[in-house]
Amino acid sequence: MARLNRKMPDSANNSPRRQWCAFIASGLLAATTVLQWPALAAPPVQAGPAVDAPGVLQATDRQRQVARMTTRFVERFHYGRQTIDDRMSEQILNNYLQALDGNRQYFLESDIAYFSRYRHSLDDVLETGDVEPVFDIFRLYRLRAQQHLTFALSQLDKQPDFTADEDFQFDRQKAPWIASAQDMQDNWRRRVKNDAVSLLMADKTWPEAAGILHKRYERVLKRINDLDSDEVFETFMNAFARTLDPHSSYLSPRQSEEYRIQMSLSYQGIGASLQLDDDIVKILNIIPGGPAAIDGRLKASDRITGVGQGASGEMVDVVGWQLDDVVQLIRGPQGTTVRLQILPANAPPGSQEQVLSLVRDKVKLEEQAARSEVREIKRDGRTIKVGIITVPSFYQDFDARSRGDEDYVSTTRDVRRLLEQLNKQGIEGLVMDLRGNGGGHLTEATGLTGLFIDTGPVVQLRDTSGRVEVLPDPVPSVAYAGPLVVLVDRFSASASEIFTAAIQDYHRGIVIGQQTFGKGTVQNLYPLDQYARRQTEPGLGQLTLTIGKFYRVTGGSTQNKGVVPDIALPSGVDPDEVGENSREGALPWDQINATRFRAAGPLDSAIAYLTQHEVERMQSDPDVHYLLADIEAVAELRSQKTVTLNLKKRLDERERQKKEQLARENARRTAEGLTAVESLDKIKPEELPDVLLKQATQVLSDYVALDQAGKALARNNVVH
Repeated sequence: MARLNRKMPDSANNSPRRQWCAFIASGLLAATTVLQWPALAAPPVQAGPAVDAPGVLQATDRQRQVARMTTRFVERFHYGRQTIDDRMSEQILNNYLQALDGNRQYFLESDIAYFSRYRHSLDDVLETGDVEPVFDIFRLYRLRAQQHLTFALSQLDKQPDFTADEDFQFDRQKAPWIASAQDMQDNWRRRVKNDAVSLLMADKTWPEAAGILHKRYERVLKRINDLDSDEVFETFMNAFARTLDPHSSYLSPRQSEEYRIQMSLSYQGIGASLQLDDDIVKILNIIPGGPAAIDGRLKASDRITGVGQGASGEMVDVVGWQLDDVVQLIRGPQGTTVRLQILPANAPPGSQEQVLSLVRDKVKLEEQAARSEVREIKRDGRTIKVGIITVPSFYQDFDARSRGDEDYVSTTRDVRRLLEQLNKQGIEGLVMDLRGNGGGHLTEATGLTGLFIDTGPVVQLRDTSGRVEVLPDPVPSVAYAGPLVVLVDRFSASASEIFTAAIQDYHRGIVIGQQTFGKGTVQNLYPLDQYARRQTEPGLGQLTLTIGKFYRVTGGSTQNKGVVPDIALPSGVDPDEVGENSREGALPWDQINATRFRAAGPLDSAIAYLTQHEVERMQSDPDVHYLLADIEAVAELRSQKTVTLNLKKRLDERERQKKEQLARENARRTAEGLTAVESLDKIKPEELPDVLLKQATQVLSDYVALDQAGKALARNNVVH
């Protein structure tokens, strides 16, 4: 991702109910807290487990000062220049309720009606610093959670009937608020039963499952009771920040310290970003060069249900844990092993879990660096040699550069070296693979672009005041001038989009894959302590605000829309769930004036020709058939909002899915002339085909042949 002035972490999947993530990047792991807990029913208060009484929530002078300061900063510096008024107050309330009860399993419909008294007054809370309404809402949330968790615990006294035919709606994000206490109680009776079914499907007995769930619910209750006013205030401030855009945020003093630790690269981890989604820790993304990326099995949106230490340590159930506590289990000394129990992405509750062993380590720069390979593609009786350069991120060894080290590591330098090597090997075309590249240093995005264009502007940056700065190509010479294909996917973001858009606008190459993420904004960090004239209490935290947007040389923004490929390839990533346009409060796409630049001739006719050939090729490619069938199966799972609570039916459904997946794989293997396998466990990740990269090399080979034919025709015309 591109950054202005300082390098800051960003998330590709933040939403109002997924406000904070823990970064296990560059060998570190630091956490932040989101108020997301499993919600239960709303019966009369019953005697519950012995836990400490919740603390009294009282506003502090520091919180009042932060609220007022943040309001002033937003009105002055945020790119949207939004007015904090009654209209925004409604959005803040909705975001706050979403943060507390995103799956709509805490509050009753009557509770939401009660909160309507604050619908047009939360803007006043920010301007005056009187945050009592924030605590009033949270107190009712906490009361409901105490009531519902007590009810959940009572359901564990007797084994449910797992032969009854009834369903559980596990996804209630867009469902109506539950109207009555009786309906809420029934919803959470089913919730507890579903939790138990999931454990029984993992070969637990009922007594074992009941014991695990008892501990889970007690942990949640304790966690909620332990929340202090700072944590509640931080959640509200982020509900406010998310009305501005998905990348603005507020960090409390404690979380600011975690951020500092995170940037110090002092902890060992697995190389992944985590977030708390309801009561399960989910993988946000994989950090290039980290242990998880090198291993290759852990994927974005996988869910962590257990953590074990060493090769044989007890697997600790972490469903319902606070994110910070899960972080502490995963964090550890370099060279030690941690085992993660994973529920795969898109899998419904009760699906087969996997156990992955990872060795903790720092992110290795050499693993994060760009890498290359050469493939030979048969085309019309001849062999075409194509190069592939994979760029996991836009990196730069800033410390080495600051020290004056002339050999500091950077994306641009590494790619230039790889291009020299590939040119010596006689490549006839090049694929730049930017899939999964979430961005990095802005200077590397402009520098990398400069390796492929002669000279000219690369990107425009517009700030809050409306001033536009044009960032030029800093590289004086072209390192590669042949046929070029840029391969992207939905996770290609920010700096990746700047490079890809420039290549497309200059008609320098052909973009294929999936529409990119659409992260076209710039953030700046404001440590509030540095701006306070008089501090009532030490430690005000820090504010991150969006202060600018990136625009293509043609004037169109990369924000929200991203880069639309010239040739689309199939993808299992749902653009309605992943991408800037899927996020509440995302700034819109817009247009400014184009800057002057000199593009090559249009590629429209070449793109039309290549698209036709690609469509025909995909119709007969068994790997593509396999990918499309897999995408269809995943889409079917994703569309499910309910699951059966009949244990036998759930087991039968899981077995059916495994058989169908095995059948798809064996159909592919048979078509490829490979031996069928008896079990999916027999297949190693590296044995599965990279279907999209294969298609990219095929498109490139067609492009090379077309380019060479065009040059031959031009030479003949000159001769005649």
